[in-house]
Amino acid sequence: MKRKYWVLLITCFVVLSLDQWTKYEVQQKLYLHQTIKVINGFFNLTHLRNTGGAFGIFGGERGGLGSLFFIVVSLIAIGSILLFFLKMKEDEKSLSLPLSLILSGAIGNLADRLFYGEVVDFLDFYLFSFHWPAFNVADSSITIGIGLMAFNLIFQDRRRSAKSQAPDPK
Repeated sequence: MKRKYWVLLITCFVVLSLDQWTKYEVQQKLYLHQTIKVINGFFNLTHLRNTGGAFGIFGGERGGLGSLFFIVVSLIAIGSILLFFLKMKEDEKSLSLPLSLILSGAIGNLADRLFYGEVVDFLDFYLFSFHWPAFNVADSSITIGIGLMAFNLIFQDRRRSAKSQAPDPK
């Protein structure tokens, strides 16, 4: 089996296992909206539910057209990532990990939407009056994957530019 598929399988297994386990534990140990201070003034564990998209955008009531919209968008995103992954050339193998992280996160949050009609969030960071919207392991995986992909694409672009500007060794 090609390396990119091993990266995909291992990443999906690790991220989905960690994501679903942490969400399960939060639901078992914390009531909805209950908060446990971990680092005073910086980090809490808070059991929240997100009916919307990233950071609660377009959040509304549980179920209904909003939930269906996010399920359809998630399925399209997952299908697109898988298609891109399958068509990825050997010289693009550095995108295997970023795409696997994004895919794993999308599947983790889709599972929540299918099982609960909303996404379980619990990582709650803030600093003074600045409060970051609560998130979960799947969200973290998507964010890290996008960051790695951006870094990779910028680095590859610079490397291509340097090669095209290098003098011909003849």
